[in-house]
Amino acid sequence: MTVQFPERLNIADWLLDARVREGRGDRPALLTDTGALTYREVQALANRFGHLLQSAGVQPEQRVIIALPDGPEFVAALFGTLKVGAVVVMVNPQLAVDAIEYFYDYTRATVAIVHRHSAPAFQAARSAATRVIVVGETATTRAIEGASPELETFPSHRDDAAIWLFSGGTTGKPKAVVQSHASFANTTVCYGQRVLGLTERDITLAVPKLFFGYATGSNLFFPFSVGAAAALFAEKSTAETLFEKIRKFRPTVLVNVPTMVNQMVAHPDAAQQDLSSLRLATSAGEALPVELYERWQRTFDVELLDGLGTAEMWHIFISNKPGAVKPGTIGTVVPGFDVRVRDDLGHDLPDGEVGMLWVRGGSRAIGYWQQMDKTQAAFRGEWYVSGDLIRRDGDGYFTYCGRADDLLKVGGKWLAPQEVEGCLLQHPLVKEVAVVGIEDANGLTKPHAFVVATEKRPGLAEELQEFAREHLEPYKAPRAVKFLDVLPRTHLGKVDRGKLRGA
Repeated sequence: MTVQFPERLNIADWLLDARVREGRGDRPALLTDTGALTYREVQALANRFGHLLQSAGVQPEQRVIIALPDGPEFVAALFGTLKVGAVVVMVNPQLAVDAIEYFYDYTRATVAIVHRHSAPAFQAARSAATRVIVVGETATTRAIEGASPELETFPSHRDDAAIWLFSGGTTGKPKAVVQSHASFANTTVCYGQRVLGLTERDITLAVPKLFFGYATGSNLFFPFSVGAAAALFAEKSTAETLFEKIRKFRPTVLVNVPTMVNQMVAHPDAAQQDLSSLRLATSAGEALPVELYERWQRTFDVELLDGLGTAEMWHIFISNKPGAVKPGTIGTVVPGFDVRVRDDLGHDLPDGEVGMLWVRGGSRAIGYWQQMDKTQAAFRGEWYVSGDLIRRDGDGYFTYCGRADDLLKVGGKWLAPQEVEGCLLQHPLVKEVAVVGIEDANGLTKPHAFVVATEKRPGLAEELQEFAREHLEPYKAPRAVKFLDVLPRTHLGKVDRGKLRGA
C-alpha cells in the first residue's frame, strides 16, 4: 500500500497552506491556555517567521535550530523554516551550554531560534556561525509583527531534507537522522490517518514536547493533515498537569509514554479523573509493560495503543490498532511498511523466534549526518536494520524484546531488562525503575535495579529483590537495588542507561 506523492512537495504547504486553500482556514488549529489560533492565523504567523529568517540571511537547505517551548511560536518557526526551503533542527530548549555548543558545531546551523527564558545558555555557547534570534525580546517581536503575512512557499523536492531528528545519545553524542519531506507525509497518511483514524473533529494532546519526533507527528503533523486541532502547553508534563489539560481542552487523542502512564495510574486521585473525552491514547518511546497496560485499563478504561517507531523511519511502523489490541505486544505492521524478524545473516526467522528488526517503507531516512560508517551499517538498500530485538507470533503481533546492546548475559542466560522492570513495577512502592547490567568484582555481569520509590523504608531493597525472585526465575532478580530521586534521561527524555552503569 505505497503512498505516492508529487515530485514537488513541501510539508509546510501540504500540512498548513493546503488546509487554508481547501476552506478550513477559520477552523481552530492550535489550542493554548491563552486562546485558540485558526489555520489562517498559524499560516500568517509562519509566513512572518519565514520573512524573519530570510532577513537573517537564511538560504534554502541551510539548517535552523529551533529550541522553543511548545506553543504557537514553535509551530510558526518550524513551518516558517520549511517555507523558505531551509531544514529544521529541533533540540531540547533546556540544554546545557556544552550540549548547545555540540549542536552548533555539528549542525552548522545559520540561525538558532530560542525563547528569552532559555536564551542565556544559547547566547553563552560559542559559535562563529550561528546567529541567535530570541523570541520574546522586543526587537524580535517588532520584526515578526512588521513582517508580511504573505509568503510564497519554496518548491521543495519530496526527497529534500526537511527535518533533522536525533538518534542515540545514551552512550555518546546524538547523531542526526536526516529525513525528507516525503517521509513525513508518508507516515502521516499510513499511521496518523489510516491507523489512528484522525479526522477534523479530533483534538490531540501530548505528553512529550514537540521537539521529540513522536510528538511532532502525533501532536502537530497528524492533526494538521486533516484539519483537526492540537492542544499545546509549555509546562513540564506531570500527572497533575495532564489531568488539568484534559479537563481544559477535552482532547480525543492523548499521546503518551510509559513513564507518564505509570505516573497517571499511580496518582492518588486517578480514579476521580474524567477522561471520557478520549477515544484513544497512544504509547511509544519505551516498552510498555503488560502490567502497566492493565492498570491503565482498570483505572481509565481508555484504549491504549502501544507501538514502535524510530527516528530512522521517523515515526511508528508497528502498532496496536483500535479495537484490536493484544496486551503485552507492540501490535501489527502499519499498512505501508514491511517488517521482518531476521538473524545475524539477514535470514528470515520463523514465528516465535527472537531476531533483529528489519523494516522498509516510504519513511526511510536519507542517512546519518557525517556518520557514513553507521549509515552503511544501518541502511541496507531499502531496509533499515535497527538494534531492536523483536518476536512475531502466529497472529502477526510483535513483541518488543529490548535493544540488542541492552540484553544482559547472566549466568550464561540472556536477560531482557524490560522483563525485570515490568515485574518490579507491580510492587506498590515502585514509581519508576530501570535495570542495567553491571560487572561484579569477578568481571561477571549482574542485573542492578535503579528505583524511584513512592516511599523509602528500611529493608525495601531486600523486599524488592525477594519480590522479583518470587515472580521471575531467580537469576533474573537484581543483585542490588539503588534508590534515586529521579532517573537520568537523555536529551529526548529516555532513560540514560549509560549514566546508570557508571553510577
